[in-house]
Formats: sequence, structure tokens, C-alpha cells
Amino acid sequence: MLKRTPLYEEHVSLGAKIVPFAGWEMPLYYKNIISEHEAVRARSGIFDIGHMGVIDVSGKDALPFIQYVATNDASKLNESECQYSILCNEAGGVIDDILVYRLKDFYRLVVNASNTDAVLTHLDQPSKSYADCRVILRTDLSMLSIQGPEAKGSFLSLSGLKRNYCSDWQGILVSRTGYTGEDGFELFSPKDKAVGLWREFISKKMTPCGLGARDTLRIEAGLPLYGHEYNQNISPLEAGYAWAVKFEKEPFIGKAALLKIKENGVPRKLVGLKLDGKNIAREGFPVVSGGKKIGAVTSGSFSPTLKIPVALAYLEAKFAAPGGKVFVEIRGMPHSAVVTSKKLI
Repeated sequence: MLKRTPLYEEHVSLGAKIVPFAGWEMPLYYKNIISEHEAVRARSGIFDIGHMGVIDVSGKDALPFIQYVATNDASKLNESECQYSILCNEAGGVIDDILVYRLKDFYRLVVNASNTDAVLTHLDQPSKSYADCRVILRTDLSMLSIQGPEAKGSFLSLSGLKRNYCSDWQGILVSRTGYTGEDGFELFSPKDKAVGLWREFISKKMTPCGLGARDTLRIEAGLPLYGHEYNQNISPLEAGYAWAVKFEKEPFIGKAALLKIKENGVPRKLVGLKLDGKNIAREGFPVVSGGKKIGAVTSGSFSPTLKIPVALAYLEAKFAAPGGKVFVEIRGMPHSAVVTSKKLI
């Protein structure tokens, strides 16, 4: 049976198109994807992200445990700070990309909805090697995301909160993070407060946004989505996230394999593509040069901001330089494209 967030009935009452996603019933859009996308770029929008996994890690061994399972260096975090990090397998492939928060007495991990069970399984065995380490899935919390240039106006007391920092707001933990390429905040709320918060922000004329706009926004911003730009056969080095892999710290899962990839050079790189014409490049479509396949699309969409089709794709490293000309095969026909950095706007 599909799960529902506390806001399910709110979505239905607003006329949302509900679709299954990662085991949940979630809104794809309310009016249409483009208007919701444009609201976030120009003003502000609100997303229900209550399907995300929230995992708390506590005990004296919490930090050593996180240092072992994640690639970034959590020892650098001060209280109320968070960082992007990655969980890898021994081969250097990605189990999930996560946010790690250092809070007063514990650490918090935010993981992708589609990967919550896999992450818990991945963490289970290592956690048994640490005497004082407790890993708990927080099923009592839900999450909201407020994104856009006007988002900080909703949090006047927190408008000076720096990126990747968090603070208390009316008893709600708020972090200045997001997944759209815009300024914004993500809220950790007790489930019984989620509906009230949602209605409060909707009353301020904030646009409700669904998964469709969340996807087009993150593609424009060049942000990876597990199952597309990441999987257990793709390393964070290939995806361009070497900055989140701290080789100088103590051993972590996947370190040896990632060191070898670094020494040999990545065979492929994640890039952006700007396509000519109107045809959309979808996941799996081949990218070719000189009649030879050199990569494949991982995500593609029409860009409401740029008004052109765009895509993210893995290309052989020698073809990944910005400005290169390639072709994407769409329904068997080649369509010209220009290689860009993965951040498309």
C-alpha cells in the first residue's frame, strides 16, 4: 500500500494531480508544472517533502560512525550546521546522497525517499561495530520546503541565517537548504503541525508546487537525483562531487576504490546539454559524436527558464569540455546539442 504524508488531503483539496512516487502518493502538479517552476524562480513556492527519510544518529560513537559511512568530513561541522555528503559502497558506487546535520546532542541524516530502506540496511551492519551508536528513523516528523527569492520574507527572524545552517523557528527546526537552485528553507515539523504550517504559508500566497516542478528546477540547477545521475555503479567523482569526498580523513566505506578512480582519472563526467529545436531528450537516449556513442542522457526536460530543451548526461571524459558539439538520438534521429557545465542556469 502506498504511504501518504500528513498533507495528502491538502493536496487533494487543491486539485493536485496525485501520482505514485517511491512508495508514496505525492502531488505531481496543482495547475501545471511550468507555472509552478516559474513561481519558484521569480517569487516563492512550497513543496511537501514529507516523503524524505529522516534518520537520527546519537551516542558517543555517532561521529566516528558517520565518518566511516559517509564521504564528507562531519568533524568539521559546528552545532547547527549541515553538509552535503555521500554514502558509498565498497566499489565507490553511490548508495545515496544525503545531508548531515550536527544538532545539539545528535546528528541527523536526510536521505532520499526511494532509498530510505536501502540506507537503513546499509547502516545496520556498520552501526553494530560502534558500542554507543543508535540509528533511529524518525517517523514522527514531516518536512516542508520553501523555495524562491521571496522565501526569506516568510522567516523574518531567520532571514540572516546562512546557507547550510539551521535554527529554531517557533519550535520547528529550519535549515537554509534546498533542491531548486534558489534560496530557501527546509522545515522539520512534527507531523501534527504540518497541516497548520502548510495552510499558514498557502495563506501568504505561496505557490504550492509538486514533483514535476521540483524535477525541472533541479535539472536546471544541475542537481543529481538518485536513480538518474547516481546509482551503485556511478561514483561521486564522475558526478562532479569530488569536493564532498575527503580523502584526508580516516578510512570510510569506498575510500580505496575512490582513490583508485581518482588516480586513474574518471572515465566519464556528468555534464549539461542545451539542445537545438523542440524535442526533449529523455533518460537513456544515446549521445553521439562522429557517429559513435559517447554517453547517455540521465535526465531531460524543457527548461521553463531558458525556453529550450535541456538535459544532464554522462559523457566520455574527453568529450565533456563545455562548448563541445554533440548529437542526442531522439527516436532514432540525431539532434544537435552543446555541452555545458551540469549547472544549466
